[in-house]
Parts: sequence; structure tokens; C-alpha cells
Amino acid sequence: MIKKGDFIELDYTAKLKDDKLVFDTTLEDVAKASGNFNKKFKYSPVIICVGEHHLIPGLDSSLEGKEAGSHTIEILAENGFGKKRADLLKLIPLRLFQKDEVQPYPGLEVNIDGQLGLVKSVSGGRVIVDFNHPLSGKDLVYDIDIKRVVSDPIEQVRAVLELIHLPHTGIDILDGKATVFIKEKIPDEIITGIAEDLKRMTGLKELVFALDKKEAKEPMKDHSKPKEGGKKE
Repeated sequence: MIKKGDFIELDYTAKLKDDKLVFDTTLEDVAKASGNFNKKFKYSPVIICVGEHHLIPGLDSSLEGKEAGSHTIEILAENGFGKKRADLLKLIPLRLFQKDEVQPYPGLEVNIDGQLGLVKSVSGGRVIVDFNHPLSGKDLVYDIDIKRVVSDPIEQVRAVLELIHLPHTGIDILDGKATVFIKEKIPDEIITGIAEDLKRMTGLKELVFALDKKEAKEPMKDHSKPKEGGKKE
């Protein structure tokens, strides 16, 4: 039985409840059949840690108590991508778009101050932009297949690094102490938080990030040969 804190591997297909439209899947055949296939995307099961918000809230919480195998889970909008919020409908002067040589029209996706939105209407020099998530207000259905519980700490660490899109060249674990090898130095304030989260999720006693000297980019104007790095996965 799945419990909070377990790492599990699963496949899923996500659909809108009303019209059964598929908007996300880990299965290549489903992606092709639904017209959502993306050749740049790697279709394969994902590994997540239950209760760590790696999935939308309603799906994450519903995994607790489940057994391995196939399940269909219905998720209300408020537990998915949220309800529609009126305060996220913004009125923006047309001149601000024209200043950037953009001619807005209904349906245009825009990025304003780092926020993604959708133009809803253009009238009288004013533009209404909806900054709600495109799937907000929608009830959802997830078909999931829980493959297994993942107990290998290397798999667990690797899975989290993939979820947060942090590239690495290898992972070495000995006596509860892990070293993650990376190509480029990452600011301490970022790496410290990631390391603490990984220790909490995996139960490792220690986790450090080390520059892989075989893979590291050489500093500018430094043409010396990189030293050999440590053991990696």
C-alpha cells in the first residue's frame, strides 16, 4: 500500500472530465492517438515522491492508500489547476502592446512581466488578458498505472533531479552519504536547499554536490587539462 513519502514509478494519462480530451500523458501510443505527440518529449514512466507536490494536489493526495496497478482518479478543479480567479483577469492598455510592436487579438498568448496569459478581448484601446492557468476551472480525470515502489536511493535522487531539471553527470552513494556530480557550479543558496530536500525525502545522512572535473567547462583563457573526477554511476 502506497504511503506518504514513498517514491513510486507510474504512467498516467490526464483528460478533461467533460469531453475526455487528453492534455498530458507519459504513454507514446496515447499521445499519438490523441494528436498530442511531441517528438522532442521522452515518453516513459515518471518517478515521484508521494506528498512532495511533484503532481497536482488532487492526484498527489489520492495516491496514498493505493496498491500497485491501474486506477482511475477524478479530480475537482480546485484540487487540480485551481478555480478561475476573477482577479487574474487584467485590463491592460493597448498602447503597452503597441509600444513593443505587438498587435493583440483574442487567443494570443502573451508574456507580461514573466506571467503567461491569454488575450480574451480587445476593445476601445483596452485589452483583457486572462492570467489563469489554461486548465483552471476544469474537472479532470487521470488514468494511472502504478508500476512499483522505488527504494534505490540513486534512483530516488536521480528522479528528483530530473523533476527539477538539474543536469548531473553521476551519483555516488556510500554508507548513506551521496555525492552528485555536476558540470557547472551552482550558487550555494540554491544547492543547499536542494540538498536538504533530497536528504529529507531519501533518508540519506549526507548529500553534497561536486564539480565533475572531467566534464566541467574550462574557465576562459585557461587551457590546462582538467583533472580526473571521482567515481560516478
